[in-house]
Amino acid sequence: MIQIPSDLHPDLVPLAFLLGTWEGAGVSDFPGAEKCNFGQSVTFGHDGRDFIEYTSRTWVLDAEGNKVRPLESESGYWRIDKDRRVEVVMVRDQGIVEVWYGELADKKPQIDLATDAVARTAASGPYSGGKRLYGYVKSDLMWVGEKATPEVPLRPYMSAHLKKVVTPEEVEAMAKSLGDLPDDGIAFFK
Repeated sequence: MIQIPSDLHPDLVPLAFLLGTWEGAGVSDFPGAEKCNFGQSVTFGHDGRDFIEYTSRTWVLDAEGNKVRPLESESGYWRIDKDRRVEVVMVRDQGIVEVWYGELADKKPQIDLATDAVARTAASGPYSGGKRLYGYVKSDLMWVGEKATPEVPLRPYMSAHLKKVVTPEEVEAMAKSLGDLPDDGIAFFK
């Protein structure tokens, strides 16, 4: 269920489906890099201003699903204009800064993004741009990322399926919103 916080900046309402903390797993596969399964935690938050703050942490998983080591982390800021155009500024731990532009699909919670500008430090690996697709599907957040380097043309390299993390406060609020339910467990189903 998508909830719109009362203190959310009005411009951000179309992006409300992103808000919260999401966790799950995915696959990473790109030439010259280790192919692996990974875990991910993503948070989209707001403080009432006209942007959404974004953080993502990923880690390599072993065959049993245990954390092995950090994989990638990134953080940034998301905005949307009145024409549903989305802009993202992102910084990655590999020494990469990106500006992404895209748009929110019409009548569905899906965002297509592509890099417009990329800056790299001398220590970062080769990277020339990317694309991402985010979608809210049956209450889950899914995404796929594509990446290009001077040696490798644009191709998929990471994707994940994430579930929303519900805090104890959110569970309590949901329980209160249900009102008085029969307490015998049977009357509820009559």
